[in-house]
Amino acid sequence: MKVGYQKLGLNTGHRKAMLRNLVASLFRHERINTTEARAKEVKSIAEKLVTTAKQGDLAARRRVLAYLYEEEVVKKLFDTIAPKYAERPGGYTRVIKVGPRRGDAAEMVILELV
Repeated sequence: MKVGYQKLGLNTGHRKAMLRNLVASLFRHERINTTEARAKEVKSIAEKLVTTAKQGDLAARRRVLAYLYEEEVVKKLFDTIAPKYAERPGGYTRVIKVGPRRGDAAEMVILELV
């Protein structure tokens, strides 16, 4: 049976919290260094949040705040990040492979906003 997401070896609560934190870090720093599997999950979430933020209305802001709990990150998303992609129909993130991590050889990538 195919699941619509990767479990990443974590239970549900831990996985959701980790993904929320990674997405918040991506919007805060505009680039993060993580594993390839995590980056794929974060990328899909971040793309949906940027698309929602492009609407710019109060309902969209509340939908994003329901996922990201940090108000300063949501403010940055709506005030600086979303307007930057106003003309872009999608593809707001870029994944750059940087090679295996020393220790467990997990494939590492840089996930950044375009």
